[in-house]
Amino acid sequence: MPIPYESLHGSQCSPRKRAGVVTIVFAMGALTVLGVILAVTVLERPQPAHNGTLPANNVSAENASTDQCSLLVLYHFRIILVESIPLGVTYDEDNVTFGVPLEQAWNDLISLATENVEVASFYWTLTGGDVNVNSSSELPGVGILERLKKLPRRNVAVRVVTSEPTVPNNSTDLNILLENGVEVKRVDFGRLTKGVLHSKFWIVDKRHVFIGSANMDWRALTEVKELGVLIYNCTSLAKDLHKIFQSFWEMGESNSSLPEPWPSHYDTAINKDHPLVVEDGNVSSRIYLSGSPPSFCPSSRTLDLEAILSTISEAERYVDVAVMAYSPTSWLEHHRSYWPVLDNVLKRAAFEREVKIRMLISCGRDSNPAMLHHLRSLASFNYPPQNIRILVRLFVVPVGNKTDIPYARVNHNKYMVTDKVSYIGTSNWIEDYFSNTAGVGLVVSEQALDPLQKTTTLHHQLKAVFNRDWNSEFAVDLDNLGHNSDCALSSVQITN
Repeated sequence: MPIPYESLHGSQCSPRKRAGVVTIVFAMGALTVLGVILAVTVLERPQPAHNGTLPANNVSAENASTDQCSLLVLYHFRIILVESIPLGVTYDEDNVTFGVPLEQAWNDLISLATENVEVASFYWTLTGGDVNVNSSSELPGVGILERLKKLPRRNVAVRVVTSEPTVPNNSTDLNILLENGVEVKRVDFGRLTKGVLHSKFWIVDKRHVFIGSANMDWRALTEVKELGVLIYNCTSLAKDLHKIFQSFWEMGESNSSLPEPWPSHYDTAINKDHPLVVEDGNVSSRIYLSGSPPSFCPSSRTLDLEAILSTISEAERYVDVAVMAYSPTSWLEHHRSYWPVLDNVLKRAAFEREVKIRMLISCGRDSNPAMLHHLRSLASFNYPPQNIRILVRLFVVPVGNKTDIPYARVNHNKYMVTDKVSYIGTSNWIEDYFSNTAGVGLVVSEQALDPLQKTTTLHHQLKAVFNRDWNSEFAVDLDNLGHNSDCALSSVQITN
């Protein structure tokens, strides 16, 4: 397999209320001379978990320079942080921020679906039997699979794309979905790009979108720390993401070959230079999607690496990064190369602009031990007397009695928050993920229209989540790592 696949999956957030909230929106408008029409819409919405969701906002406003997110003013645009916290992982601090539980977000999307559902995932293992594990923590995954397979009976068309090659397992998920009327395609990225399809996203009714670190895996719901974002009622963004899905779908044909260039119907009008502008309540958001690898992107699509580099380059005060794996190299066995692109932009920001850099990298039982040397190299650039600040910590999820569950108990997050921008992606920060592996990123810049009005934004939530994890007992400085059987990097011997 061309890339050492990730040992990650998801989990439930620590105990919190999980009941849904029904939002009823009444809209009354004149219909020319015909009179007045009363429209009533019922949409299920997840209940706030602690302070991890956005409050109900006003209807999104039309912006003359961009497409409207909602087709009808009846529907609310909302952008919500989503998380999985592994079972048994708790935070002692008071008033910490959590995202909506991933299981709740996925179930809500299934409930909302009336026309079509499209899902892209690296692999599928929604039942414990797929990896020879008998655990009650598989139950949320089993439930998601059951609900997905029933969608065609509701006349909801379901299409799934996954990677070939993929993670070795005994999964029967895709066969079960096929037997129940779901269309499935496996994209041979090994043949096309020597990579894998590593994107993880949902599109529902070309209106609602989920993007994040979680694969379609029961462990993503209960045994791995995941982070993503759920966007309700943004047709422009959903249709743009559909173009990426459709590119995977077309390349899933057995005789497919990468077009050069991509046909014009894959072009996008939404990118770094022309973001989608959405005004919702007191918040004006500028949003765009990024993609990888370059061979799968039309020239109008902002590349994922470009989005990350520009976000770091534009930061003025701080850059906080949480990612499972980081290395200034390639990890492909057949292509060993040094790749200091991200190292350089981070060091330049710290040295030239005195931007504070904090890197929170995951360490689990299956992490690549070579990362420790690369992280020490990056951290050695830290020199507070000259206001050069690059701090690195490892996030270690306790394994406890879960040693029988493979590729679990790890922080699978892939996001960045700066003083200006929120970025949520699906790729590890390693050369291979940007050059030949399929990934998707969401870039959001938010501004309060009235600075005096108290407003909770995605940016506020993401920053709070990073601080929660950075200051938690699970974050360990490199110099304090010691011996930890839950972290493969702790076994690395530093020699001169």
